[in-house]
Amino acid sequence: MRYKLTFVVGLALGYVLGTRAGRERYEQLKKSARQVSQNPAVRNTAESAAQQGREFAGKAYHVVSDKVGDHVPDSVAQRVRSLRERNTDGAAGDDWGTSNT
Repeated sequence: MRYKLTFVVGLALGYVLGTRAGRERYEQLKKSARQVSQNPAVRNTAESAAQQGREFAGKAYHVVSDKVGDHVPDSVAQRVRSLRERNTDGAAGDDWGTSNT
């Protein structure tokens, strides 16, 4: 799905940059893109993809941290500990120090 979307965006961008249709056609494409981006189905899909990405990133973080273990330099380990402590003090966030907004 991601590759199809990238292809379509690249195709549209190439058309806009390579076309001789002028400003009018550009405005039509811009209006169509805005309508698609404001479509509730598209927005829900984008939110789902973002949430799924956060979940996979969290799982990857735990897998990597388990495998790396004590092989990390002390300076990096200290930074990770400080980020974890900061997360417990403030609002709920994920393992990367960001909030789920």
